[in-house]
Amino acid sequence: MMQQDVNIVDQITRSIADMADLGHGFTQNLILTVVLIFAFWLVRTVIMRIVYRQTEDPGLHYKWRKYLTRTLFFIAVLILGRAWFEGFQSVATFLGLVSAALVIALKDSVADLAGWLFLLWRKPFELGDRIEISGVQGDVIDQRIFKFTLMEIGNWVDADQSTGRVIHIPNHKVFTENIGNYTADFQFIWNEIPVRVSLESNWKKAKKLLQQIADRHSANISDQAKEQLRSAARSYLITYRILTPTVYTYVKDFGIVLTIRYLTNPRTRRGTEQQIWEDVLNEFSSQEDISFAYPTIRYYDRSREGYTGWGMPDDGVGPGNRASGRDEYGRKSPGNVPPHLTSPDRIS
Repeated sequence: MMQQDVNIVDQITRSIADMADLGHGFTQNLILTVVLIFAFWLVRTVIMRIVYRQTEDPGLHYKWRKYLTRTLFFIAVLILGRAWFEGFQSVATFLGLVSAALVIALKDSVADLAGWLFLLWRKPFELGDRIEISGVQGDVIDQRIFKFTLMEIGNWVDADQSTGRVIHIPNHKVFTENIGNYTADFQFIWNEIPVRVSLESNWKKAKKLLQQIADRHSANISDQAKEQLRSAARSYLITYRILTPTVYTYVKDFGIVLTIRYLTNPRTRRGTEQQIWEDVLNEFSSQEDISFAYPTIRYYDRSREGYTGWGMPDDGVGPGNRASGRDEYGRKSPGNVPPHLTSPDRIS
């Protein structure tokens, strides 16, 4: 029965070759190509339907669709390449020359292909990771042979939130640019919130309140971070000793700065920062001995504090009589005025 089927296929092949005036080998390869494409399309369709029934996760759907298509394509190229070029020794030489020319003419494209292989092999980032490369931050939403795609965050948006722009980056950038990964292995980042209180405030009390607020918002995250740190330490030399929130103190300009340092998920950084700030505002509003610091200008009132013009004390000496507030012309003295400014034309 099997032999009869082979004979029938061979007869069909010869008939098509005679009708189209083509060689028997060419027609046979052409039919093999069509049949193989249809078979692989059918296999892909059946497998994807099974995946869709088993899970509703869009991420898994995307990965199955991408990897299955690449695998079937690779197998088809191997089978068809062997069928079409079998017995043609000159083809190998020709393809070698063509490949060399393409490498020179399409240098960036070849580098993109190499970058794609590097991404598959070393996996500096994967689909869904939040990364920064070439000055662009975003979530990886697609990976292809020549490029990968980010959903941009930040930029003109004053937070780690989406701008709505889709950024396409060629794969060869992974060889020439630094890559920052927010979520690989250790899925938390350190964030800092500086809170500035006035020099007259009870800063020790303020620091204690800020520590309580930070502990309250980081209770669960610290435990999760410890587990992920153990896993990440297998691949990287990470030596964090303190994973709990800390409040640091230093004096700067016009106030005392209390900086809250805590761990947070990079995708919820803005939300946790807002919650912490709201708690800080509520706590400080009920404290009479704690106030926020802000830029101020202080000056002396000479009529109240006994100071004359130019910031000099009223010691009764100088041009005119500073004690009486009059100059040698009997006019009101502006204080410690340089002699060349005490003429009638200068003093009014």
